[in-house]
Amino acid sequence: MADYNPMQSFAVEVHEQEYRTDGNESWTVRLYQPQGSGPFPAMLDVHGGAWNRGERASDEVMNRALAASGILVAAIDFRLAPAHPYPAQVVDVNYATRWLKAHAAEFNATADQVGGIGSSSGGHTLMLSAMRPDDPRYSALELDGPAGSGVDATLAYTICCWPVLDPYARYLYAQEANNERLAASSEAYFLNQETMKEGNPQHILERGEKVQLPPTLIIQGTRDDNVPLSIPERFTEAFRGAGGDIQLEIFPEMPHGFGNTPGAESDRALELMKAFVSRQLTAAGATV
Repeated sequence: MADYNPMQSFAVEVHEQEYRTDGNESWTVRLYQPQGSGPFPAMLDVHGGAWNRGERASDEVMNRALAASGILVAAIDFRLAPAHPYPAQVVDVNYATRWLKAHAAEFNATADQVGGIGSSSGGHTLMLSAMRPDDPRYSALELDGPAGSGVDATLAYTICCWPVLDPYARYLYAQEANNERLAASSEAYFLNQETMKEGNPQHILERGEKVQLPPTLIIQGTRDDNVPLSIPERFTEAFRGAGGDIQLEIFPEMPHGFGNTPGAESDRALELMKAFVSRQLTAAGATV
Protein backbone atom coordinates (compact mmCIF):
# COMPACT_ATOMS: atom_id res chain seq x y z
CA MET A 1 0.00 0.00 0.00
CA ALA A 2 1.43 3.38 -1.02
CA ASP A 3 1.52 6.25 1.44
CA TYR A 4 -0.19 9.43 0.25
CA ASN A 5 -0.06 12.82 1.92
CA PRO A 6 -1.88 15.43 -0.20
CA MET A 7 0.09 18.21 1.51
CA GLN A 8 3.37 17.01 0.03
CA SER A 9 4.84 18.38 -3.20
CA PHE A 10 6.96 16.58 -5.77
CA ALA A 11 8.66 17.46 -9.03
CA VAL A 12 6.88 15.76 -11.93
CA GLU A 13 8.45 14.08 -14.94
CA VAL A 14 6.21 13.58 -17.98
CA HIS A 15 6.92 10.89 -20.54
CA GLU A 16 4.96 8.87 -23.07
CA GLN A 17 4.92 5.35 -24.45
CA GLU A 18 2.66 2.99 -26.34
CA TYR A 19 0.40 0.96 -24.11
CA ARG A 20 -1.57 -0.89 -26.78
CA THR A 21 -1.06 -1.85 -30.41
CA ASP A 22 -3.37 -3.47 -32.93
CA GLY A 23 -1.88 -4.13 -36.34
CA ASN A 24 -0.64 -0.82 -37.69
CA GLU A 25 -2.46 1.21 -35.03
CA SER A 26 -1.16 2.10 -31.59
CA TRP A 27 -2.35 4.09 -28.59
CA THR A 28 -0.23 6.20 -26.27
CA VAL A 29 -0.25 6.79 -22.53
CA ARG A 30 1.08 10.05 -21.09
CA LEU A 31 2.60 9.36 -17.67
CA TYR A 32 2.85 12.08 -15.04
CA GLN A 33 5.38 10.58 -12.65
CA PRO A 34 6.24 12.10 -9.24
CA GLN A 35 9.94 12.17 -8.52
CA GLY A 36 10.55 10.68 -5.09
CA SER A 37 11.21 7.50 -3.18
CA GLY A 38 7.69 6.12 -3.63
CA PRO A 39 6.06 3.83 -4.40
CA PHE A 40 3.20 6.15 -5.31
CA PRO A 41 -0.50 5.43 -5.75
CA ALA A 42 -1.69 5.30 -9.36
CA MET A 43 -4.62 6.89 -11.17
CA LEU A 44 -5.97 6.46 -14.72
CA ASP A 45 -7.16 9.58 -16.57
CA VAL A 46 -9.92 9.34 -19.21
CA HIS A 47 -10.35 12.55 -21.19
CA GLY A 48 -13.57 14.03 -22.51
CA GLY A 49 -14.62 15.22 -25.95
CA ALA A 50 -18.17 13.95 -26.47
CA TRP A 51 -16.77 10.48 -27.33
CA ASN A 52 -15.53 11.92 -30.65
CA ARG A 53 -12.68 14.28 -29.76
CA GLY A 54 -9.96 15.02 -27.20
CA GLU A 55 -6.63 13.41 -26.47
CA ARG A 56 -4.33 12.36 -23.65
CA ALA A 57 -3.18 15.94 -22.81
CA SER A 58 -6.74 17.28 -22.46
CA ASP A 59 -6.61 17.15 -18.63
CA GLU A 60 -3.05 18.48 -18.40
CA VAL A 61 -3.73 21.03 -15.65
CA MET A 62 -5.44 18.59 -13.32
CA ASN A 63 -3.08 15.71 -14.06
CA ARG A 64 0.06 17.73 -13.33
CA ALA A 65 -1.38 19.01 -10.07
CA LEU A 66 -2.44 15.55 -8.92
CA ALA A 67 0.95 14.09 -9.84
CA ALA A 68 2.71 16.88 -7.94
CA SER A 69 0.85 15.76 -4.81
CA GLY A 70 2.31 12.26 -5.14
CA ILE A 71 0.10 10.30 -7.55
CA LEU A 72 1.25 8.58 -10.74
CA VAL A 73 -1.29 9.69 -13.33
CA ALA A 74 -1.62 7.72 -16.57
CA ALA A 75 -3.57 9.67 -19.21
CA ILE A 76 -4.58 7.53 -22.17
CA ASP A 77 -5.53 7.94 -25.78
CA PHE A 78 -8.28 5.56 -26.89
CA ARG A 79 -10.50 4.83 -29.85
CA LEU A 80 -12.94 7.57 -30.83
CA ALA A 81 -16.26 7.77 -32.65
CA PRO A 82 -17.43 7.82 -35.35
CA ALA A 83 -14.87 5.26 -36.50
CA HIS A 84 -15.24 3.32 -33.24
CA PRO A 85 -18.75 3.32 -31.71
CA TYR A 86 -19.80 2.00 -28.29
CA PRO A 87 -18.45 0.06 -26.50
CA ALA A 88 -14.96 0.64 -27.98
CA GLN A 89 -13.95 3.33 -25.48
CA VAL A 90 -15.09 1.29 -22.51
CA VAL A 91 -13.12 -1.68 -23.84
CA ASP A 92 -10.02 0.51 -24.06
CA VAL A 93 -10.45 1.88 -20.53
CA ASN A 94 -10.95 -1.63 -19.16
CA TYR A 95 -7.74 -2.69 -20.90
CA ALA A 96 -5.84 0.41 -19.75
CA THR A 97 -6.89 -0.17 -16.14
CA ARG A 98 -5.44 -3.66 -16.26
CA TRP A 99 -2.34 -2.40 -18.10
CA LEU A 100 -1.69 0.21 -15.42
CA LYS A 101 -1.99 -2.34 -12.64
CA ALA A 102 0.32 -4.76 -14.46
CA HIS A 103 2.98 -2.12 -15.14
CA ALA A 104 2.66 0.20 -12.12
CA ALA A 105 5.89 -1.02 -10.52
CA GLU A 106 7.84 0.04 -13.62
CA PHE A 107 6.88 3.64 -12.85
CA ASN A 108 7.57 3.52 -9.09
CA ALA A 109 3.88 3.07 -8.33
CA THR A 110 1.77 0.38 -6.73
CA ALA A 111 -1.01 -1.65 -8.29
CA ASP A 112 -2.95 -1.54 -5.02
CA GLN A 113 -5.96 0.77 -4.92
CA VAL A 114 -5.70 2.14 -8.47
CA GLY A 115 -8.28 4.86 -9.01
CA GLY A 116 -9.59 6.80 -11.98
CA ILE A 117 -10.49 10.31 -13.04
CA GLY A 118 -12.72 11.09 -16.02
CA SER A 119 -13.94 14.35 -17.54
CA SER A 120 -17.23 14.90 -19.38
CA SER A 121 -17.76 11.91 -21.71
CA GLY A 122 -14.65 10.43 -20.09
CA GLY A 123 -16.55 10.47 -16.80
CA HIS A 124 -19.22 8.34 -18.45
CA THR A 125 -16.67 5.91 -19.87
CA LEU A 126 -14.73 5.65 -16.62
CA MET A 127 -17.86 5.05 -14.55
CA LEU A 128 -19.24 2.46 -16.94
CA SER A 129 -15.97 0.51 -16.88
CA ALA A 130 -15.80 0.79 -13.08
CA MET A 131 -19.38 -0.41 -12.62
CA ARG A 132 -18.99 -3.35 -15.01
CA PRO A 133 -15.29 -4.33 -14.76
CA ASP A 134 -15.97 -7.99 -15.56
CA ASP A 135 -18.42 -7.46 -18.42
CA PRO A 136 -17.14 -9.76 -21.21
CA ARG A 137 -17.85 -7.08 -23.81
CA TYR A 138 -15.61 -4.61 -22.01
CA SER A 139 -12.84 -7.04 -21.01
CA ALA A 140 -12.53 -8.53 -24.50
CA LEU A 141 -8.93 -7.38 -25.09
CA GLU A 142 -6.31 -9.68 -23.62
CA LEU A 143 -3.40 -8.14 -21.74
CA ASP A 144 -0.13 -9.41 -23.15
CA GLY A 145 2.62 -10.85 -20.98
CA PRO A 146 2.73 -12.80 -17.73
CA ALA A 147 2.22 -9.62 -15.65
CA GLY A 148 -1.33 -9.36 -16.97
CA SER A 149 -2.43 -12.76 -15.76
CA GLY A 150 -5.20 -12.46 -13.18
CA VAL A 151 -5.30 -8.65 -13.25
CA ASP A 152 -8.80 -7.20 -13.17
CA ALA A 153 -10.25 -3.82 -14.13
CA THR A 154 -11.80 -2.89 -10.79
CA LEU A 155 -11.15 0.64 -9.55
CA ALA A 156 -10.73 1.63 -5.92
CA TYR A 157 -12.46 4.97 -6.50
CA THR A 158 -13.58 7.30 -9.27
CA ILE A 159 -13.44 11.07 -9.67
CA CYS A 160 -15.95 12.28 -12.24
CA CYS A 161 -15.57 15.86 -13.45
CA TRP A 162 -18.65 17.42 -15.13
CA PRO A 163 -19.55 13.86 -16.22
CA VAL A 164 -22.17 12.64 -18.68
CA LEU A 165 -23.53 9.98 -16.34
CA ASP A 166 -26.83 9.77 -18.21
CA PRO A 167 -26.04 9.99 -21.94
CA TYR A 168 -29.69 9.54 -22.90
CA ALA A 169 -30.82 12.47 -20.76
CA ARG A 170 -27.95 14.56 -22.13
CA TYR A 171 -28.99 13.64 -25.68
CA LEU A 172 -32.54 14.85 -25.01
CA TYR A 173 -31.15 18.00 -23.39
CA ALA A 174 -28.96 18.68 -26.46
CA GLN A 175 -31.95 18.24 -28.75
CA GLU A 176 -34.11 20.60 -26.68
CA ALA A 177 -31.31 23.18 -26.64
CA ASN A 178 -30.82 22.83 -30.42
CA ASN A 179 -27.20 21.87 -29.77
CA GLU A 180 -26.70 19.86 -32.95
CA ARG A 181 -23.02 19.20 -32.26
CA LEU A 182 -23.69 17.46 -28.95
CA ALA A 183 -26.64 15.51 -30.29
CA ALA A 184 -24.67 14.37 -33.34
CA SER A 185 -21.72 13.34 -31.16
CA SER A 186 -23.99 11.11 -29.08
CA GLU A 187 -25.48 9.55 -32.20
CA ALA A 188 -22.02 8.92 -33.68
CA TYR A 189 -20.92 6.96 -30.61
CA PHE A 190 -24.08 5.18 -29.46
CA LEU A 191 -25.71 4.87 -32.92
CA ASN A 192 -29.22 4.67 -31.44
CA GLN A 193 -31.24 5.61 -28.39
CA GLU A 194 -31.55 2.06 -27.11
CA THR A 195 -27.79 1.85 -26.76
CA MET A 196 -27.74 5.23 -25.01
CA LYS A 197 -30.01 3.62 -22.42
CA GLU A 198 -28.09 0.33 -22.19
CA GLY A 199 -24.61 1.82 -21.73
CA ASN A 200 -25.92 4.29 -19.22
CA PRO A 201 -24.75 4.46 -15.56
CA GLN A 202 -27.98 6.17 -14.44
CA HIS A 203 -30.22 3.62 -16.13
CA ILE A 204 -28.06 0.76 -14.85
CA LEU A 205 -28.83 1.90 -11.30
CA GLU A 206 -32.50 2.42 -12.07
CA ARG A 207 -32.71 -1.10 -13.55
CA GLY A 208 -31.20 -2.48 -10.36
CA GLU A 209 -28.32 -4.22 -12.10
CA LYS A 210 -25.75 -5.85 -9.85
CA VAL A 211 -22.66 -3.72 -10.41
CA GLN A 212 -19.59 -2.43 -8.64
CA LEU A 213 -20.04 0.92 -6.83
CA PRO A 214 -16.59 2.38 -6.15
CA PRO A 215 -16.48 5.43 -3.86
CA THR A 216 -17.06 8.43 -6.13
CA LEU A 217 -16.48 12.17 -6.14
CA ILE A 218 -18.38 14.32 -8.66
CA ILE A 219 -17.21 17.84 -9.52
CA GLN A 220 -19.90 19.95 -11.22
CA GLY A 221 -20.37 23.61 -12.09
CA THR A 222 -23.79 25.29 -12.13
CA ARG A 223 -23.19 27.21 -15.39
CA ASP A 224 -22.43 24.06 -17.36
CA ASP A 225 -24.21 24.34 -20.72
CA ASN A 226 -23.03 20.85 -21.65
CA VAL A 227 -24.23 18.82 -18.63
CA PRO A 228 -27.30 20.10 -16.75
CA LEU A 229 -27.07 19.94 -12.97
CA SER A 230 -30.02 17.52 -12.86
CA ILE A 231 -27.82 14.73 -14.29
CA PRO A 232 -25.24 14.54 -11.46
CA GLU A 233 -27.94 15.23 -8.86
CA ARG A 234 -30.08 12.32 -10.03
CA PHE A 235 -27.05 10.05 -10.32
CA THR A 236 -25.92 10.91 -6.80
CA GLU A 237 -29.35 10.03 -5.43
CA ALA A 238 -29.51 6.74 -7.35
CA PHE A 239 -25.92 5.76 -6.48
CA ARG A 240 -26.46 6.44 -2.80
CA GLY A 241 -29.78 4.61 -2.93
CA ALA A 242 -27.99 1.55 -4.31
CA GLY A 243 -25.62 1.59 -1.33
CA GLY A 244 -22.72 3.50 -2.88
CA ASP A 245 -20.52 6.12 -1.21
CA ILE A 246 -20.72 9.30 -3.29
CA GLN A 247 -19.85 12.98 -2.82
CA LEU A 248 -21.27 15.68 -5.12
CA GLU A 249 -19.44 19.01 -5.01
CA ILE A 250 -21.24 21.91 -6.68
CA PHE A 251 -19.29 24.94 -7.95
CA PRO A 252 -21.54 28.01 -8.39
CA GLU A 253 -21.22 29.85 -11.70
CA MET A 254 -18.53 27.49 -13.03
CA PRO A 255 -18.74 26.29 -16.67
CA HIS A 256 -18.06 22.93 -18.28
CA GLY A 257 -14.40 21.95 -18.01
CA PHE A 258 -13.46 24.62 -15.48
CA GLY A 259 -11.04 22.34 -13.63
CA ASN A 260 -8.52 22.60 -16.45
CA THR A 261 -8.48 26.42 -16.34
CA PRO A 262 -6.07 27.65 -13.65
CA GLY A 263 -7.80 29.72 -11.00
CA ALA A 264 -9.24 29.75 -7.52
CA GLU A 265 -12.12 27.39 -8.26
CA SER A 266 -10.00 24.84 -10.10
CA ASP A 267 -7.56 24.98 -7.17
CA ARG A 268 -10.46 24.29 -4.79
CA ALA A 269 -11.61 21.39 -6.96
CA LEU A 270 -8.13 19.90 -6.92
CA GLU A 271 -7.90 20.20 -3.15
CA LEU A 272 -11.18 18.32 -2.87
CA MET A 273 -9.88 15.63 -5.23
CA LYS A 274 -6.67 15.18 -3.25
CA ALA A 275 -8.54 15.02 0.06
CA PHE A 276 -10.94 12.46 -1.44
CA VAL A 277 -8.06 10.26 -2.68
CA SER A 278 -6.39 10.50 0.71
CA ARG A 279 -9.55 9.31 2.46
CA GLN A 280 -9.94 6.35 0.11
CA LEU A 281 -6.33 5.24 0.49
CA THR A 282 -6.39 5.70 4.24
CA ALA A 283 -9.58 3.67 4.53
CA ALA A 284 -8.11 0.93 2.34
CA GLY A 285 -4.95 0.83 4.44
CA ALA A 286 -6.98 0.51 7.61
CA THR A 287 -8.69 -2.61 6.30
CA VAL A 288 -5.53 -4.39 5.14
